[in-house]
Amino acid sequence: MTSEHEVPADVLERFSVYARETSALTVLFHSRVAERMGLSPTDEKCLDLALRAEGPITAGRIAELSGLSTGAVTGVIDRLERAGYVRRVRDPHDRRKVLVEVTVREEGGLGDLVAGAQETLREVLSRFTPAERDVLERYNQVLIETFRRRVVDA
Repeated sequence: MTSEHEVPADVLERFSVYARETSALTVLFHSRVAERMGLSPTDEKCLDLALRAEGPITAGRIAELSGLSTGAVTGVIDRLERAGYVRRVRDPHDRRKVLVEVTVREEGGLGDLVAGAQETLREVLSRFTPAERDVLERYNQVLIETFRRRVVDA
């Protein structure tokens, strides 16, 4: 759903500042998590993509979701495998295909690394009414959809 609502320059500027600050803090947070895990930020984010998949995922799908080349993703998977976070397994439906399976789940060891982010989110969301959270959720869904189309799907 698109809208034709005019966005005044001052509103666009304020939201640009918020987005840049949020982006910077998010990168710093994930860099810290990655460092604690012994990974690069890129490796940590690819692991996150694999964690969010419904079961084992192909390297090609990680490449699509991350915007990385398949060659770069192969290196990421090699490093994640050496670190013990994933393993390569054969696809049970097509033995020629290799899948990436996460060996450590959030609840099994990664949860404490992101618990602070969950608590921060809970603290922030508790300041909004359910109706306001609905608007925030719609904003985030549209933002993610638009970024995915312009960055990942481009």
